[in-house]
Amino acid sequence: MELNNIYLGFALATFAGLSTGIGSLIALYTKDMSKRFLAIALGLSAGIMIYVSFMEMMQLSFESLMIIYGATFGKLISVTGFVMGLLLMLLIDQLFDHQSIADFISRSEDKNESILIKTGVFSAIALAIHNFPEGFATFTATVYDPAIGLTLATAIAVHNIPEGIAVAVPIYYATKSKRKAFIISFASGLAEPMGALIGFLIFRTVFNEALFGISFALCAGIMVYVALNELLPVAKDYGQPSDAIIGVTIGMIVMAVSLIMMYI
Repeated sequence: MELNNIYLGFALATFAGLSTGIGSLIALYTKDMSKRFLAIALGLSAGIMIYVSFMEMMQLSFESLMIIYGATFGKLISVTGFVMGLLLMLLIDQLFDHQSIADFISRSEDKNESILIKTGVFSAIALAIHNFPEGFATFTATVYDPAIGLTLATAIAVHNIPEGIAVAVPIYYATKSKRKAFIISFASGLAEPMGALIGFLIFRTVFNEALFGISFALCAGIMVYVALNELLPVAKDYGQPSDAIIGVTIGMIVMAVSLIMMYI
């Protein structure tokens, strides 16, 4: 692993994760925000993630594993890694119980305030859990190809901004404290560099082409799940029916053109 790419991987993962703090600042200090703009931005982020996952990360995974294991078995391992990424995120969504932690943190006797605090805590916990594998994905991509890592980090940062808003707003309205709302939102993004650290520890001990190929497929599954299960549904809720697909289309076109330009 090149030392510069390792540093860059940590930097990009940290940037992507802590963009939740940007979201909280927007929510706390902006009186009016265009919901359509937010919906299109989420769709754009989803389009970038989907395009990069299938057109870059899965292709790199195929190439790496086919050289080692042959065409058929190499593709089978790659597809299995992709499905494992999907299942990992599904497992996180299905099995993690936010309720007990929220009850422990929320001590308010006011029912409305308690509900708002729990809503913010739920969002913060969910965001932290999802940021962990995203940090791993960003670090892995950056170590192999900084250009791909930068693309993923940017896409993740875009979708972390509205997630930071989702954390900060209910906590602020419940506590009337901008400081608390910002700190909790900001802290929820720290899981991203933690995911990068796990990636570093893995690749420091085992560094070979096969592990990279499997990791790319796993990360592609994670990114596609985030795009389809989180970004697009929220985009549809915020904007007009066509806003999400407009964003997806723009995101894919931008990525297609940028990748073509990169290899000229």
